[in-house]
Amino acid sequence: MSHLMVNVPLDIPDVRILGTSVNAQQELVITVESTKPGIACSRCGDRLTKVHGYEDWVMVRHLPVFGRPTYLRYRPKRYQCQRCEGHPTTTERLVWHVSNSPHTLAYDRHLLLQLVNATVEDVSRKAGVSYDRVLGALERQISAQVDWSAYAALDCLGLDEIALKKGHRDFVVIVTARLANQHVVILSVLPDRKKETVVQFLHTIPTALQATLQTVCCDMWEAYTEAVREVLPTAKLVIDRFHVAQHYHAAADHLRKQELKRLKREMPEADYRALKGSLWAFRKKPTALTPEEQAALERLFVAAPCLKQAHTLREQLTTVFNAPLSKAEAQLKLQAWITAVQHSGLTCFDAFLKTLTHWWDAITNYFDTRANSGFVEGLNNKLKVLKRRCYGVFNLAHLFQRIYLDLEGYRLFAA
Repeated sequence: MSHLMVNVPLDIPDVRILGTSVNAQQELVITVESTKPGIACSRCGDRLTKVHGYEDWVMVRHLPVFGRPTYLRYRPKRYQCQRCEGHPTTTERLVWHVSNSPHTLAYDRHLLLQLVNATVEDVSRKAGVSYDRVLGALERQISAQVDWSAYAALDCLGLDEIALKKGHRDFVVIVTARLANQHVVILSVLPDRKKETVVQFLHTIPTALQATLQTVCCDMWEAYTEAVREVLPTAKLVIDRFHVAQHYHAAADHLRKQELKRLKREMPEADYRALKGSLWAFRKKPTALTPEEQAALERLFVAAPCLKQAHTLREQLTTVFNAPLSKAEAQLKLQAWITAVQHSGLTCFDAFLKTLTHWWDAITNYFDTRANSGFVEGLNNKLKVLKRRCYGVFNLAHLFQRIYLDLEGYRLFAA
């Protein structure tokens, strides 16, 4: 019976194959030796060509061949320097293997590609390697902090927080940037929302990159805004329009809750039941309402005319933010809206009017750049999935690595 032979390239530089075997576990073991003609002395830097001996045999996991676990086996050479006092030796380091790693660099990258949008436990089971070895690949290949040299410009900075534990207020700050090509990158995970913590990070941004920041988007957290004004005075501070929308939507919804409590007390039970379905109808965009929801909303407005006023004012403000206005034009529209609220007799928007006045410039800066924290919120949704998938990631360095891997892993490690 003849045996078919297939040549499979190792794709590893500076080695020759000495032999292959299959061990008792049916794993393929490939014995190789280095073909490099010499190395640099670790002390003086001179080129060494005299082999003085060998280290112990090293066996490292490599990419599988036809699904079979594969290992490379080699002995690092030691070279002796004739120039340095004492004639010290230097051990050869190969570009495809990091000392003390149980894997080749290629296998590390293979594991990390599997880890994108997955858990360490999943990859450990699928690859047949230990949990710690998967983590080791992550530590070797992904830095725990940003490499500023990777960016020529940052364009738009985003600051937002997430809670590491559901229901707890142990917030960490996710610092991201949206580049000119709309690509979103992770810059840091800060341990808290204090101004001094944010200031300290912003000072780590190289001066040349600080100059490229056109806009900083965040919510109405004073620590963020004060830190940005202190360290990045030339960047345009923009209060995210969606955080603004949360405030005026909540104001209208608070009135809805008050009115429904009043109507429940005053209306016959059968008439009150007819208002069923008005909650989501009140909250939805008018253009997204079904005929049934529109009818429920009309019944609510007949029973509580003030809710129709609040709903109309809410939608008018949304229209202003959606319109292609300049900052000056938007400010005129907003002033007119404020006047309409004051003349309406409604008090539900009073707190929001104070917020709008306090953050007037930063809120209306939105109309200059149309920048918002949508890219930050989109990332936050990914982080929620990441936390659920991994049952929480509480080590901040590890969290940074996992976010970076999910954002960049396919670009870095996919063929």
